[in-house]
Amino acid sequence: IGPVVDETQLRQDLDYIASAVAQGGNLRAGGQPVRAETEGFYLQPALITDTENAMRINREEVFGPVLSVIRVRDHDEALAVANDTEFGLSAGICTTSLKHASHFKRHAQAGMVMVNLPTAGVDYHVPFGGAKGSSYGPREQGRAAAEFFTTMKTAYTRP
Repeated sequence: IGPVVDETQLRQDLDYIASAVAQGGNLRAGGQPVRAETEGFYLQPALITDTENAMRINREEVFGPVLSVIRVRDHDEALAVANDTEFGLSAGICTTSLKHASHFKRHAQAGMVMVNLPTAGVDYHVPFGGAKGSSYGPREQGRAAAEFFTTMKTAYTRP
């Protein structure tokens, strides 16, 4: 894990962590600035448990090494919580049920859907992008990128 982009982003990430704790979340690990020998603004990866869907940490996009955990009763609630947001870059669940995994992949409203994998990080040969408020339009990478940057032309010549 590398540094966050700048000091402003570091302060914002620390504010998200403090807000989550103030709203009842439990900071289980990390969440402190790190002084490193190399230049940059570093933050220990933070794990926050006991969060609720309505909390700020879960309603906004956080651009830092911050993970909040929302515990749900069942698959239906997991899908409802995942879709109850204005954003949709990525969504993921952990499950041993192939039925639930397949249903989640079809119905999660996100540009990238992961099952039993981290929601950050992608393969560079596949399209990348979000949905809803996390999207700016066309997908990046993969065939979608080639199509986006390709201008089609039809030309005819009579001999």
